[in-house]
Amino acid sequence: METEQKSDNRKEDPANFEKAMDTAGFGIFNLLLLIVASFAAFASVFETTTMSYLLPVAECDLKMTLFDKGILNAATYAGMITSAIIWGYLADTLGRRKILISGYLADALCVLSSSLTQNFQMLVIFKFFGGFIVNGPGAVLFTYLTEMHGAKHRPRVLMVVGMINSVATLVLPLIAWAIFPRDWDFVLFNTLTVHSWQIFLVVCGLPSLLSGLGFIILPESPKFLMSQGRNAEALRSFQKIYAINKRKPRLTYPIEELIEEVPNRTSSGNELVLTVESKPVKPKYKRKSKTFPQALHESMQQIKPMFKKPLLGHSIHVYALQFCIFLGLNTIRLWLPQLFASIGEYEALDTSNKGSANLCTILEYSVNKTSMTNDFKDKCSERPQVSMTLYTNNIIVSATSFVGYCLAGVIVKTLGAKRLLTFGLLISGFFGIGLYWSVSGLTTLIISSAFLTVTSVSTSSLLGILINLFPTALRSLVVAIAMMFGRLGALSGNMLFPIFMEMGCIQPFLMVGFVIFAASALSCILPSGKKLTLT
Repeated sequence: METEQKSDNRKEDPANFEKAMDTAGFGIFNLLLLIVASFAAFASVFETTTMSYLLPVAECDLKMTLFDKGILNAATYAGMITSAIIWGYLADTLGRRKILISGYLADALCVLSSSLTQNFQMLVIFKFFGGFIVNGPGAVLFTYLTEMHGAKHRPRVLMVVGMINSVATLVLPLIAWAIFPRDWDFVLFNTLTVHSWQIFLVVCGLPSLLSGLGFIILPESPKFLMSQGRNAEALRSFQKIYAINKRKPRLTYPIEELIEEVPNRTSSGNELVLTVESKPVKPKYKRKSKTFPQALHESMQQIKPMFKKPLLGHSIHVYALQFCIFLGLNTIRLWLPQLFASIGEYEALDTSNKGSANLCTILEYSVNKTSMTNDFKDKCSERPQVSMTLYTNNIIVSATSFVGYCLAGVIVKTLGAKRLLTFGLLISGFFGIGLYWSVSGLTTLIISSAFLTVTSVSTSSLLGILINLFPTALRSLVVAIAMMFGRLGALSGNMLFPIFMEMGCIQPFLMVGFVIFAASALSCILPSGKKLTLT
């Protein structure tokens, strides 16, 4: 009888992350998390895309040449490339939540400042800092969402984020369409001249502000806390999730103890970053503040596994894959507004031959015309008129991407993330080359919509696979560096595209198609994504 009573009163074994998260449930908290994440995703998309719609409208106000426009488009990506490793390290040491709060609030301030600029140089500076800032929380967002869901819901949540990104690209031209045609020019405080495009920037900064404030009420990632040996704090995060989802008091959360996660390397000296405390519930001492040399030493120790097998091979593989995908994807995406505007202008001019004019002829006409325009006094005597085709076609492309993400969310469970990535990129490569044979605005719209949709869905699959290849302590750093290589690919593609155009017409489209084919080949040899448990 005594032995039976002892076994009945025996404490349950400590729970791992997956068990603790499943016990916390899936419900209202996750919905609240996705709402806040939606504003964050909008902020990231707006930061990188607003200039595409602003350039034709603000050309006269800022006296921008064609070269100036290229600099303004590149400024955001230059900032992103510069800050990738810094943000990755901070997210893996300070925590996901702090980076999300401070990053998006700082981005909101930067966007507001950019809306008050009165000259081209200041706008470039603020766009650079905007890219520098938003790259951190933008990459951490995917890691945070992954670590706030169990294995059952994780793949679908990443697809939902992809759908949100599509909605953001759909909303942006709608905002531009609503604001740019308005005659909202006035002087503020007798010094600041405000135009419609500056009001557009203010509106585009609201998602950053709302997401930064929203993350304040959300808990830190329990997976991150467990990886740091801070199990007492991780348990409180699980309790908060449980209380909101189950609508019960926190203390009724059935799990009382979490497992001690083993660090991925041996700690040395007084290093604290990856130390797991001997008792998981209540820390008996406060962590001492670290000097800069100590923090630098710890950061070097933390990233050391990245230069050893097997993580070194995984890292190079993922970075090359991300570079190729973003080179093809963003080269076409950033050229689309110009393509649609040029097609509309050319077809209106050349009515007799518009059905047979291919895309190469249209692009050559547009580039030659733009390069010859340098007299701002004559050109800017009237308010610039932007064709509605620029907005409506981009709205159609974004709506198509949204539908694509909806379908991908249904089939990802059946095909798996790796198959969706491989076959999606293979199909995208054919669409990229197929743009060469586009002979009208309609065919360009159809092919570009298909290309961007399939490639974007494939990119979301890659992020899901990437996160599961690396340990928690290095995950945000890897995502940040991968995004840096992606931005580098975007810059490279947009610089190479006009160079290849001078060599001939088919070359730029072959470039886009072949880099996507290369990405498809690289995805074939990715490690299997069957195991979805976080490490």
